[in-house]
Amino acid sequence: MDINKPDVEIPKINLNEELFRKYFRILKLARTPTKEEFTKISLIAAIGVVIIGIIGFIIYELFLALP
Repeated sequence: MDINKPDVEIPKINLNEELFRKYFRILKLARTPTKEEFTKISLIAAIGVVIIGIIGFIIYELFLALP
């Protein structure tokens, strides 16, 4: 049983050059955060880690207490 592949031509585009242009455009827009911005982002990330840790600890304690 032979299955024929569809005869579709894919245009040859230099994908590396196109991706490079997109990445370069994003890099031109990017900038380093100020100290205040970095502090706020770090604080929010730390609060998120602590909240997830507390939730995990509560679930762990519930599983220990239930059996």
